[in-house]
Amino acid sequence: MNLLAFEAATSHLSVALYRDGVITEKSADVPNGGSERLLPWANELLAAAGLTLKQLDGIAFGAGPGGFTGLRLACGVTQGLAFGLDLPVVPVGTLAALALASGDGKVLACLDARMNEVYVAAYQVAGDRVDEVMAPKVGAGETAPLPDGDGWRGVGDGFATVHGDVLRRRMGECLIAVDESVTPTANAIARLAAPVLARGGGVDAAQAVPIYVRDKVALTTAERRARGGSK
Repeated sequence: MNLLAFEAATSHLSVALYRDGVITEKSADVPNGGSERLLPWANELLAAAGLTLKQLDGIAFGAGPGGFTGLRLACGVTQGLAFGLDLPVVPVGTLAALALASGDGKVLACLDARMNEVYVAAYQVAGDRVDEVMAPKVGAGETAPLPDGDGWRGVGDGFATVHGDVLRRRMGECLIAVDESVTPTANAIARLAAPVLARGGGVDAAQAVPIYVRDKVALTTAERRARGGSK
């Protein structure tokens, strides 16, 4: 089975090729933009594997939550290819991919949501299996929902924010470690998407849409002032 995966929900962009269980990946930190990288990377990975786009069985992408521009980029590239090749699409939750990228155990995944908020979700990870314990939510550090129990590892750039510091205090000893450097990757997207595609899952390209968690993606000037942001 041949699967192409895209991840652009954060500034760490990546593309992965899953070929019968073997994954190759290209990635880079791209603070702004990145639209010019995804397709060339995909073509390079395919060429290195001796494959063409027509030999793909499906395409996956990090569906969110995450940065609005990045989600639209990954979704748009995926839809464009899937429409043209008549392939199924597997949207994968970005926070689930973040948890998988961090390794086994109880994982509290947290990404910076801007607008003075963070995205959070909780998972139990074992190998390539990721079981959702708490669905993705968005909120400020003081109000964001948190999982019950102890033994949680916090991962993601949300913990590098002021609101991440609040989450640490709220979790207390229930949070045994934090790694702000972990990012969602196309490798993790591919690992989560492969079993879905193998059992005949996936959706039509037209149904492959980002998961925003919140409908509003920008604040007005007055709202930024009210939250103590830039004027």
